[in-house]
Amino acid sequence: MKTTTKFISIITAAAILSAATARAQQEVFRPIVKEGDVMGFTKPVPITVSGFSGEVEQVLRFDLEVQGFKLVSDGTPQYEVVGSNAGSVQARLSDRISKTPIFSKAYTGGSLRTRAHALADDVVAALTKRKGIGQTKIAFKVDTGAASEIYIADFDGHNAHPVTRDNTIVAAPVWVPGRLALYYVSYKLGNANIFRHDLGTGARSAFARYGGSNFSPAVSPDGSKVAMILSKDGWVDLYVSNTDGSGLKRLTRSPQDESSPCWSPDGQWVLFAGKSGERRVLMKVSPSGGEPVRIPTSGVSNPSEPEWSPDGKWIVFTSQGSGFTICVVPADGSAAAIPLVEGEDPSWSPNSRTVVFARRTGSGRVLSVLDVFTKQYKDVSRIPGGNSQPSWAK
Repeated sequence: MKTTTKFISIITAAAILSAATARAQQEVFRPIVKEGDVMGFTKPVPITVSGFSGEVEQVLRFDLEVQGFKLVSDGTPQYEVVGSNAGSVQARLSDRISKTPIFSKAYTGGSLRTRAHALADDVVAALTKRKGIGQTKIAFKVDTGAASEIYIADFDGHNAHPVTRDNTIVAAPVWVPGRLALYYVSYKLGNANIFRHDLGTGARSAFARYGGSNFSPAVSPDGSKVAMILSKDGWVDLYVSNTDGSGLKRLTRSPQDESSPCWSPDGQWVLFAGKSGERRVLMKVSPSGGEPVRIPTSGVSNPSEPEWSPDGKWIVFTSQGSGFTICVVPADGSAAAIPLVEGEDPSWSPNSRTVVFARRTGSGRVLSVLDVFTKQYKDVSRIPGGNSQPSWAK
């Protein structure tokens, strides 16, 4: 693991440098997105971006289009970004209708890519009052033939580095909230076991090695507990324990297999996919125990792979019919589920607007990022092999 540690140390240093050196002046917030209906679907917001070239222009286009904007060049949009990337990255965001400046900034330090992400984040924050995602990370699985490995990368797939080099089957990476650390499943020791991996030091250890299979780790928002799927007692059920492995508690007792646990943002519920008869359903249960509560997903069938949005409002999940479809439903189940796009393995961004997911193509699976409110999506930069099971750092 010395090589892995070296890669991760480089990533950590780069992330610290990016956060410390992408400097900006004071900005003015001017919200433009209105969420009037249940989901708040809107058309993409047109915006003009000019004066940039090369990598900076590419990054701006990608970041803005997966966060609700549409880049046009005819000069008619209300909002425009004018700037340059000769030397430092400089930009001015203006409202053309009111003829008022919104911000004027210069970005120095770090790479051109880092500066472009910082600029895109500022545009998103100024016009939507949501924090941008340009400087966030994802973890994901890469199939390498008979084996697979865990990678981490920038949210757009760039700067990807391997976390594991086990040459075995790995799966289900999930971030520890607010930490540079992952849990994931690996067959490195011959069985499906859950590992914890500190990406800052490279240290890792087996977290769950019970008899049978150990799957689907999910870390609580405060980082104190881990929900997981175990078959140690004969059935495939949902369990929760402290992060030191103590206090293991069985939350379900069912001959129907449970799967894909995740946590509510307040830590009061563990959400999972279970079964009612022969039909797969979404359910939530208190981590202290009790009777599971079903969350309706009317309008779609066979829900699985749920994830609760960080703002607590939505649950994104995969519906399996003749294919796989990413859907979203209010977290309280008060309205019908809404199909968004073909795909699977969804994971929310920290700002509860964008989702990263896996999309099947003729050549395998690729990762894409979806702006939920406009349904626009783009494929991220791809590591050779099938890319799937993404998890967005929060």
